[in-house]
Amino acid sequence: MRKGLVAGLLLALLLGGCGRGPSEPRICEQLIQTEDTLSLGLSRRADTQWILVFQSDGYVNNAVLTHFKGRYYCMWQQSAKDEDTPDTGVYYSVSDDGLSWCPPALLVGPTEIFFASPGGWLQRGDSLTALINGIFADDRSKGGCAFYTTTTDGSAWSRPQPVLMADGTPVQGIFEQDPLTLPGRRIVGAVHFQPGTTLCPVYTDDASGIRGWKKAVFPEGEGRPIEPSLYLAPDGKLVLFMRDQQSSFRKLFSLSADEGESWSAPQLTNIPDSRSKQCAGTLPDGRAFWVGNPTGNKSRRALVLALSEDGYLFDKAFLLAGPEDLPVRRKEGRYKTLGYNYPKATLIGDTLWISLTINKEDVALVRLKP
Repeated sequence: MRKGLVAGLLLALLLGGCGRGPSEPRICEQLIQTEDTLSLGLSRRADTQWILVFQSDGYVNNAVLTHFKGRYYCMWQQSAKDEDTPDTGVYYSVSDDGLSWCPPALLVGPTEIFFASPGGWLQRGDSLTALINGIFADDRSKGGCAFYTTTTDGSAWSRPQPVLMADGTPVQGIFEQDPLTLPGRRIVGAVHFQPGTTLCPVYTDDASGIRGWKKAVFPEGEGRPIEPSLYLAPDGKLVLFMRDQQSSFRKLFSLSADEGESWSAPQLTNIPDSRSKQCAGTLPDGRAFWVGNPTGNKSRRALVLALSEDGYLFDKAFLLAGPEDLPVRRKEGRYKTLGYNYPKATLIGDTLWISLTINKEDVALVRLKP
């Protein structure tokens, strides 16, 4: 009896009170202190560099960065005043060094049926593809469809065409994050299928990422999962983080051991969230990371980077920016949330670039070496 008790205590110590099991994403107890509204109990990273890409006089969000043929490309959605309105289009800017950015140009504009928002970047050989979400302008609760446009020189873009399922029909849904290309040929992502935001992971073995998509097996579980981000853990499993729209203010997760063909039922983690989009990935040295707003409430006024050696236990976290760093909002607008909105991380060499919008008014980047 005593040996069993000691073994149980040792296991609890090893897990650090950080979750329900060693193969589930979790943080150590008290790593993030949500009662501390200024810093979340975290130390700051002193090596972060902030870069302004574009300062709007209206609304911007969903900024996403990539690097193609030696140049940096950042796209985002933009409108005159409010979020997700019929005038919303996707704009992009280009930079030679990631520091100084050209004036933005329209990539894909709205139509009478859809307004446009970014779905992420894909690269194959000499081509760069932008995934574009066409969202029903008359009622965004109906969802939308996925399109793509491609370039080989970074300036001339193809006419938008539908992204296709494996049966040749258009994807009746929208991509929320850049799909992840696995070490082999497969690409894994997740789509909000019509109507509205019905989430399902998807995968394709077509290297272009513009066709051949299949729905994965994705059972119902806890919460209401939306806005996913995924990464490859060191043990070979895929980990999917999701926002819980049921306001638990904790991240949801799901695991796949077969390269995205089937997933476990979503479960709540002990990782705080702000009911917002976040991002996750794998560093060149194998560590996993996530970036988000782990405030435990609706506030997005703290930006945090967390790191894990094994892909599951996130035992290091750093504050990248807090409430005192935020500028004053310049212009009112619907859903113009104060804070560091919808961060998306991109690895370029050994440098982590985080694209986001500040107060949904400015497109910005954070650059650091994790």
